[in-house]
Order: sequence, then structure tokens, then C-alpha cells
Amino acid sequence: MKKTTILTVVLAVLVLVSVVQAVQLDGLKEVVSEGQLTVKSASTTLPVANSPAKTTSSVPKSIQNLPQMVGGC
Repeated sequence: MKKTTILTVVLAVLVLVSVVQAVQLDGLKEVVSEGQLTVKSASTTLPVANSPAKTTSSVPKSIQNLPQMVGGC
């Protein structure tokens, strides 16, 4: 095969993948804007809007008291 044919096929596949991802992202955007997105865990299902900002119950005790930022200024 010619190099141009191979490049054309690769480019077409990449464009097709990007179109599929754009459609999926649009669908996800609609679900988030309508408030239908939920977070599922082993114990309960919580809507994203009502989920707590920081949960320490699922974090192991050995790392609960670590500083928020390590090695930065």
C-alpha cells in the first residue's frame, strides 16, 4: 500500500473516534445538566449534587492526617 493511503485510513479512523467521543460527551453533558447523574457505592446511591465534598470514612486511618499539599510552596 502507498503511504498516502495508509495515512488517509489512519486519519479517517482518528476523525471517527473523535466524532464518537464528541457524541458521548454531549450525552454526558445533558445528563449532568439535568441532575440525573448519580454516584453508586457499595452502601448507597447519592446524587452528585448532594455528595459531600470530602469524605474521610473511606480513607484508611494511616493516611487521614496527611497534609493537603506535600512538597509545594
